[in-house]
Amino acid sequence: MAGTGNFSMNIICIGAGYVGGPTMAMIAAKCPQYKVTVVDINADRIAAWNSDKLPIYEPGLDEVVKSALGRNLFFSTKIAEAIDEAKVIFVSVNTPTKTFGEGAGKAADLQYWEKTARDIIKASNSDKIIVEKSTLPVRTAHAMERILNANDKGIHFEVLSNPEFLAEGTAVEDLKKPDRVLIGSQLTEKGLAARQVLVDIYANWVPKENILTSNVWSAELSKLVANAFLAQRISSINSISQLCECTEANVSEVAKAIGMDSRIGPRFLNASVGFGGSCFKKDILNLVYICEGYGLHDVARYWESVVAMNEFQKKRFVRNMIRVMFNTIAGKRIALFGFAFKADTGDTRESPAIDVTMQLAAEHANVVITDPQALDNAAKDLQGCGDCTKYVTFENNPYEAAKGAHALAIMTEWNEYKTLDYERIYKSMEKPAFIFDGRNILDHQRLYEIGFNVYPLGKECWKHF
Repeated sequence: MAGTGNFSMNIICIGAGYVGGPTMAMIAAKCPQYKVTVVDINADRIAAWNSDKLPIYEPGLDEVVKSALGRNLFFSTKIAEAIDEAKVIFVSVNTPTKTFGEGAGKAADLQYWEKTARDIIKASNSDKIIVEKSTLPVRTAHAMERILNANDKGIHFEVLSNPEFLAEGTAVEDLKKPDRVLIGSQLTEKGLAARQVLVDIYANWVPKENILTSNVWSAELSKLVANAFLAQRISSINSISQLCECTEANVSEVAKAIGMDSRIGPRFLNASVGFGGSCFKKDILNLVYICEGYGLHDVARYWESVVAMNEFQKKRFVRNMIRVMFNTIAGKRIALFGFAFKADTGDTRESPAIDVTMQLAAEHANVVITDPQALDNAAKDLQGCGDCTKYVTFENNPYEAAKGAHALAIMTEWNEYKTLDYERIYKSMEKPAFIFDGRNILDHQRLYEIGFNVYPLGKECWKHF
């Protein structure tokens, strides 16, 4: 690891994933006076950050990393050494949903967070500021402070909550010009002093009016609530999409009409096959678990229904495919256009395409998956799905994926899917040819004129029979 040089402060992040890597790269790019080191136990991931092929795809990230790499941005597996040198330690380790024991399926699994806390104690020889960057249940900071400050070295740790509000696909812009940076601390003299250190870091490029401060509990809860509200909007419009199909209303027109109400706004009102990503489902179920722990069962059921509607939308999408395609898809080739949970990312965590693929494979359809960035992750996601793998193949070229297919399903809103030569695709497909637009991004009338039978979500179908 590089020496400390003449840097005014050493900042590290434990965890080199989707949050830690980009966030630290932006801090390093904007603050050349600080030494910024990202550490991780995964040597392959660290090697990728130090190479020309980053471990994650995010528009604009390459340029940000290259601007600071080797100058004041470093990626390393020497975790203990980095901890010892640092004044500020961001922690961005995985906090998945528990799959075992009490709270399985809802509660956050904090074993990696606690292990990291104990590693910090072991490697530290001076006071540190610990910054929660992972999404954590409210009041986790209190537990972490108790663990950290139970050390017998006489070292004091102050724990801050600084939740990330990044959207994959726009993370670099979100970091450059954030809507807000939220920093929560204890309202003690030491807590407020630690908060100011973090405020001063962000103030290098973020306007001070966009830096919000709160108590630590509000900051922790705000992250869960923000994701819950965004997911709730998606589930709400998806619930209306089915009503639109029954009443011959158009969900896009309904969304536009309500979105022009200044009290509602237009964002997150696009009907789709469902939401995905690493945060929405996990954070809502965590919120449900917390509410249940406080006896707030009606509140818990409300938020649980947001996830239930999302699961229903994915099932409804496949059921509609089966119904439309003469009540059987066994042996039929179905091309999924897109596997990432959203455009401009290779991330497939909780992608609706995972469930859709497994449902189609369970019906013995031959599923061909194409995606410009996510095929490697798609293959990993489907490794553990048992027999379904024998019904799934992968194809980089969408034209090849569509060749001989009975149907196409648009799963990710990649811009390139809007401009494909659908006349060429139609000629190569089995007839009748179907398109199921799970993102409502295509020109449905034009596709119908080519010869497709087109089934959007929450809109009129365009069919030839």
